[in-house]
Amino acid sequence: MTDLIEVKTADLVGEQLAWAVAKAEGLDVHVAKPHYGAPTRVFVYYRGEATERCERYNPQENWVLGGPLKTKHQIGDGPVRGGWTAYPSRPNEPTDWLMGPSPLVAICRAVITKVAGNVVCVPKDLMP
Repeated sequence: MTDLIEVKTADLVGEQLAWAVAKAEGLDVHVAKPHYGAPTRVFVYYRGEATERCERYNPQENWVLGGPLKTKHQIGDGPVRGGWTAYPSRPNEPTDWLMGPSPLVAICRAVITKVAGNVVCVPKDLMP
């Protein structure tokens, strides 16, 4: 999983989008290799004082994970031309409009743009 490739934030989809959001959020990311018919998936480790757990991380399709990102990063969003757009709040900077097939995909792309920029490096294993 050490091989990284550059991808435009606007082109991120699926597990590569989840991985980039987790990195932007500073989470401890783990990529699970395909097994038993399941594809490559993204997990994160959560460590407390007495416990540790590894959970599936998919903010691009789970409102419990992706919804709070909208408020935390002050992301605006709305429907447009059969899809969704989202934009990060960055005073005195040009507005980046990120498109997606769903509100969560657009919001996740906007979070990554705000934190990491328009191009990010993702593991080659996560490419579709």
